[in-house]
Parts: sequence; structure tokens; C-alpha cells
Amino acid sequence: MSEDDLARLRAALEAATPAPDPGVRSGQLQRAAAAFAAHHQGTAGGARRNMQGLADGARRSGVLKMLDRLTSRAALAATASAAAVAAAAWFLILPHGDPRLEGPPSGRLPAADAVAPATLPAPPPAPSTATAGGEAESPPAPAPRPAIAPPGADARAAGAPATAEVAADATAVAPSATMPDPAYGAAAADGDRYATAAPNPVQVTAEAPVSTFSVDVDTASWAYVRRDLLAGSLPPAVAVRIEEMINYFPYGWPAPEAAAEGPFRTTVAVTPTPWNAHTRLVHIALKGRLPAIADRPALDLVFLIDTSGSMQGPDRLDLLKQGFRLMLSELRPEDRVAIVTYAGNAGEVLAPTPASERGTILAALDRLEAGGSTAGQAGLVQAYATARAMAGEGRIGRILLATDGDFNVGISDPEELKRHVARERESGIYLSVFGFGRGNLNDALMQALAQNGNGTAAYIDTLAEARKVLVDQLTGALFPIADDVKVQVEWNPAAVAEYRLIGYETRALARTDFANDRVDAGEIGAGHTVTAIYEIVPVGSPARMTEDLRYAPPVRVGEADELGFLRLRYKLPGEETSTLVERPIPTGTGEAGEDIRFSAAIAGFGQLLAGSTFLGDWGWADAIALADGARGADPFGWRAEAVTLMRLAESLAELR
Repeated sequence: MSEDDLARLRAALEAATPAPDPGVRSGQLQRAAAAFAAHHQGTAGGARRNMQGLADGARRSGVLKMLDRLTSRAALAATASAAAVAAAAWFLILPHGDPRLEGPPSGRLPAADAVAPATLPAPPPAPSTATAGGEAESPPAPAPRPAIAPPGADARAAGAPATAEVAADATAVAPSATMPDPAYGAAAADGDRYATAAPNPVQVTAEAPVSTFSVDVDTASWAYVRRDLLAGSLPPAVAVRIEEMINYFPYGWPAPEAAAEGPFRTTVAVTPTPWNAHTRLVHIALKGRLPAIADRPALDLVFLIDTSGSMQGPDRLDLLKQGFRLMLSELRPEDRVAIVTYAGNAGEVLAPTPASERGTILAALDRLEAGGSTAGQAGLVQAYATARAMAGEGRIGRILLATDGDFNVGISDPEELKRHVARERESGIYLSVFGFGRGNLNDALMQALAQNGNGTAAYIDTLAEARKVLVDQLTGALFPIADDVKVQVEWNPAAVAEYRLIGYETRALARTDFANDRVDAGEIGAGHTVTAIYEIVPVGSPARMTEDLRYAPPVRVGEADELGFLRLRYKLPGEETSTLVERPIPTGTGEAGEDIRFSAAIAGFGQLLAGSTFLGDWGWADAIALADGARGADPFGWRAEAVTLMRLAESLAELR
């Protein structure tokens, strides 16, 4: 600030400061002295006597004498007068409309006249404007400013409860530290946090002909949907990931007949769309090879178990123990198991033990109890260290993390945890995640860990689901046959006007990621099936949703032999270079078999739950009829359960 600016400020302050009035000052001093005398006479003596009787009386007596001198009648009166003058000067220095003089919109701060003495000199009157009637009109009040919590407000408020109004204002202005990162999910009403992304839009083939994504064999979303429906409510849209609902069910896609065919076989089918007669569905399916039990490598499993306080309850740690007990019966004598737990800290509670020593392993499981905070990062570090120590030639190392996903000690940032798991992935150790419980479930973090740990994510809400994941489908969950599996489809603009991929929003990849072997993608286990469904709009179809651009180059339209071209990349376990698989997508439309019809019904069911706008008047009854007519053999009753859940969803939707 220059000397001229200082001079102008000094002149403005002198002009704005009222001249001292000896009469007013004398009156203030007298009133302050009288008020102090009235209060001090009734309270000061008692306070001194009480304090004198305490231990260490000499020290306290000295303090009292000091306070007594500081609070003499004359000193207190002088202090009050000085404070009044200082407050007046502060008020005048601040410009009109300064945010420090404005309370938040809710008016929680006390009014100015409740803080400053009534005898403070008033600020100069604000200029007024004359209305048409000649009456003075006050200048418009400054717009209310949002209440922004200062840095450290959360820590200062820790000792005192905040009002609901304060919390609402703070949340509206700036997300709190506990709000989930939008990049890692959205919170449902019950407090669970889900990995989610905006639904895939319709793409114009002439403008964006290439679609790329990672395979996904996770099944957690179907279990979330079932849990909520059986509890009497429709699931939140953020919990619906359609590809996981489709891939929850096994399908009879053909598998490789010989090892020379590779780890999986691809199936492509083009069929009518159930909800739109003018579009087509294109199924792209993979079926993994299932090696003989004798040919499967030995397993080194590390059970990484969350034993924090949030895991207490029959649907959490108790269910986890029951599920792992079921799994033990499926392991072979050459397999080994270690147990690492984490709460406030992490530790190994069972050293690597042959699966044949079932009693020792079960005893270690039975001793586990829930309590404490959640040092998940420390648990991961310990589990990876244990898995590395167990590693041996020709063996598969896998960590099975069982948690509600609530990491609150150590590293809890999803990005940092992703980087940590990605670094550990280079050692060849797989990480699979099993979620338990509700109301505190962090699905977003579970998905991030599993996707970056070359593993899968499942949600276990019942003992039947534990058996499905840990017994019936154990081979696929534990024995990988292909890593970093990527799918890329180039659509032919001469045959396909528009397309959209149904699901896989959280598995989307950039076009350049496809050929980049450093970019991670999903794994396929032994016997796994992976199904992806596109809805396409043929050229000339009345179902087209966009119009031609004025300046876009014309699209060559004519007889086309191919709807598009399919490319897949994968790595064999332990390899660093990917293998490319290619095949065309024919234009012909075939008849939809049971697997295609049932998967289409599940795709429609998921879109209904998510509130999709692409289904027209196709509704719950249509989805139920389509699924019910395509149940097939259904040896485990999973498809029958799906039909029951659809009927339940229909009833709940009518109650809205």
C-alpha cells in the first residue's frame, strides 16, 4: 500500500470517527462501575473463599490476587470503555457489505445489537434513493453469502455437537471428508457406498465406431439387488450394475475343446431385441476352459479377515466364518491356508498350514472376534508379505479379503490403495474381495481393490450365496486361466447407425488402452462365462435416435457383410505380452436360444431397476415372461430365484 493510500485511509477514518463526547464517556464509566459493583458484591467473596480451601492454596491465592488487581472496579470500567471504542472503530473500518459483518443466511450468529453496547456510535447513514412517491428507499441488502466452514472446523467442533442446521450448510457448500469421492461411488440412503458411473449413452457409429471395455466376472450387484428386494425395497439405482447381474448366472456357451484353442472360446449372436422390434441385440460371450482337477496347480491362500467393530453381527463375521468353513472342504491336501486379521492393527493368526489340517484351521477361525478400528492397509501389507513367503514354483497365490470395506486407519484413500495393490500385483499374487453386511458397506473400495488386484468381487449376504461363491464356483474364483482380458468392437457405419453397450460402465477403457499391455483389465477363471450385450440400430431403422449432421461426411451405405469386427486381447497367467484374437460379426439375425433369452431378460430387468429410458413400454411383466420361458435346466434354482425376484420387484414398484 502506498503512502497516498495510507493518507486517504487515515483521512477517511478521521472523517468517519465521531468527535469524543466527555458527557457520554463519563456516563459510560459510571454505569459500568455500578454494574460491576452490584455483581462483584454478591459473588466475588464466595469464590475466593472456595478457592482458598483447595490444595496448593498458596499458588491459587497468588493467582486470585492477580485476578483481583486486574478486575478492580476502575480497571474493569476502563476496559469496557476501551472495548466499546475499539468495536466502533472496527465496525467503521470494514466496508459496507463486508462478509465479516454478515451472518449466514440461517441467522445463527447473534445480531450486532446483541454483541455491541447500545451506546456505540452509529455508522454514517447509507445514502438513500428517492422513489416515484418521494419516499426514501433503503439500498438493497447485500446478497446472503453461503456459510463456509473455516479450516479445522471439524476438529474444533469435535467436543461439541453441531446443530443439524450447521451440518446442512457445511454439506451444501463443501463435501465433508467422509463424503465418498464421486469417482469411487455414490452413497445410498442406508449408508452403503457403491462403485457407479453414468449409463452408457447411444453412440453414433459414424462418429465413434469403436467400443472398448474390460471383461467383468464380478457378481456383487446381483446379490445387492436380491438383498434389498427380499428386505422389501427396490434397490438404489447406484447398486445396479447390469453386467454383474447378467454374469451372475452360468450359461451354456461352448468352451474350448482343446488347449490349442486358447483359454476360452468366443460366441457371437445377433437376435431381435425384446423391447424394440426395430433394433437388434448382439451377444458377445466367452467361455473359459475347465481343466481337470488333477491338472490344477496347488493353491496358497491367505484369508485376510476384517475383525474390526463394524464386522460384528450374524451377517458379517459370523457368516464369514461359516462360508470359509464350507470352502475348506473343497481344498486339496497340497493346498495351504494362512489367516491374517486386521482391526486396530494387523497380525498373522495362523501360519501357513496344509489344508489337510482342517481342525487347526477351523480352531483359528473360531477364535476370531470383532472389535476395534479398521487398519485395512496394514492388513493388506501383512497379507501380501505372508503370500510372498508362501510362494512356490507352480503354485497359485491368492489373497481372499473378507470385509465390509470400511478402512479408517492407515491409507484409506481409494487412489492410494489402488496404487498399493497395483504394485503388489506385479508379484503374481491375486486379490479377491468378498463383501459382507449392509449400512456400512464400501462397495466402491471393494471394486477398486479387486479390479486392481487381478481378482474378483462378490457380495455374500446368505449362507446359500457363500456356498455358491466359495463351493459351487470355487474353481473359477481361484484358478485364473487368462489375465487382462480386453474387448474391442469396431462397428461398421454402413450397417450400424447407432449402438450402445448395456452395462460395463465401470469397466470402460480408452481405445488406446486396448493394445497397451501395461493397462490392467479383468481376469477369467477356469470355467467362467462372460457375457456382454450391445443394442444396435441398423442403418435405415426407424428406431434411430439421432439425425445426420449438416457438415459430416456422408456415410457409405450399401450391402454389408459385417456388422462389425471383434477383437480380444488376453495374457496367459504370468506372461507380460498379450495375445490378439479377431473375428467378424456377421449381419445375419439368428434365433434366440434359452441362454440368449434369459440373459436378455436379466438385461431388461436391470434396466427397469435403474430407470432406463430405452425400454419404451416394455415392463416388468414382459421381463418376467421372458425369463420364465428361458429357465432351462436350472440345476441350482438360480434362474427360478431370478423370476421370483422380478415378481417381487414388480409388486414393490406398484407401491411407489
